[in-house]
Amino acid sequence: MASRPCTLEDLDLSSHATSRGSVCAAAWRGRRVLVTGDTGFKGGWLVAWLRALGAEVTGYALPPHTRPSFFVATGLGRQYQHVDGDVRDASAVTNAMEKADPQVVFHLAAQPLVRESYVDPIGTYATNVMGTVHLLEAARRARSLRAMVVVTTDKCYENREWPWGYRELDALGGYDPYSSSKASVELVVQAYRQSYFSPSLNSDHGLILSSARAGNVIGGGDWSDDRLIPDAVRAFESDSILYVRSPEALRPWQYVLEPLRGYLVLAQAGLSGDVGSARAFNFGPVDAETVPVAQLLDRFIAAYDRRGRWELAPDAASQPHEAGLLKLDCSLARERLGWRPLTTLGHCLRTTATWYRAFYGDADPDALLKLTQAQIAEYGQEQP
Repeated sequence: MASRPCTLEDLDLSSHATSRGSVCAAAWRGRRVLVTGDTGFKGGWLVAWLRALGAEVTGYALPPHTRPSFFVATGLGRQYQHVDGDVRDASAVTNAMEKADPQVVFHLAAQPLVRESYVDPIGTYATNVMGTVHLLEAARRARSLRAMVVVTTDKCYENREWPWGYRELDALGGYDPYSSSKASVELVVQAYRQSYFSPSLNSDHGLILSSARAGNVIGGGDWSDDRLIPDAVRAFESDSILYVRSPEALRPWQYVLEPLRGYLVLAQAGLSGDVGSARAFNFGPVDAETVPVAQLLDRFIAAYDRRGRWELAPDAASQPHEAGLLKLDCSLARERLGWRPLTTLGHCLRTTATWYRAFYGDADPDALLKLTQAQIAEYGQEQP
């Protein structure tokens, strides 16, 4: 199971007798948590999981940027305190932090799209970099904050398209404004950790500041533009051809709950006072799940049980640069946190297809929220 009853003593990660890598329900029951970007796809799933664990959640984000959206489709906003706000507004971020008085912060608010970053680089840097700065400044004044996880991306690395996975100490970089902005976020987090939240002085400030790098997540309720599965679902439901830019590109595909479990386990380490978790961690699939776009699409079409067609985009050669190969080495998360992937890509695609079929079958928000909760409860039961 992905979560289990446990005691707070279980959060002592120095003991190998604990269930390392598991989400500990006792760590979250009644815990005050602030989630930025809660109206987004990953943020919504994280809030749904935290609520299932009994956490007192406050969300801070702009209204959903897609229609439909996971946030609206599930009626998620009725389950917790949501605050409409922009991370580019420093005073609003500070006010939200003060009112929530969180013990844990998950920072997911971002401009998350590579192609959009070419269109609006200023907005991308303002949101991703300065938005993070604003939150970290607010964290400096937070009375109760003990753990903070800043979520970036696997694209923060200087991608040389190596056949092996990138490790957390490899060079940061970014060909496009989005990737560059996320590499910059990692540098900002590192600077604040060294300047204000030093692990060696944790007894003085009390905050464990971590960052998490993951990407290419798949799950029900994602309708972002320029993402493969959402684009496929839109095309298939309208009986249209899906045009693909890079069918041979390799990506580390993973079920949305896999990295979210990593974020929760990483925050648990922070709550336990584990100063070794005050650093960056990769969360990605095993190498066997890093497959080409074309193969992923064919498998999703089979799982979706709908007529689906895709072709190479006629203008593929003229599109902005996209990396052809990207892998992560997750040895650190495995050894330090006990985290490893629990599901197969096949299970991920089947579960995702089930969620979308329910939505397009006119399931109401209550039914979709129950399906979401059921998929969270079932996560991890099928071992690879």
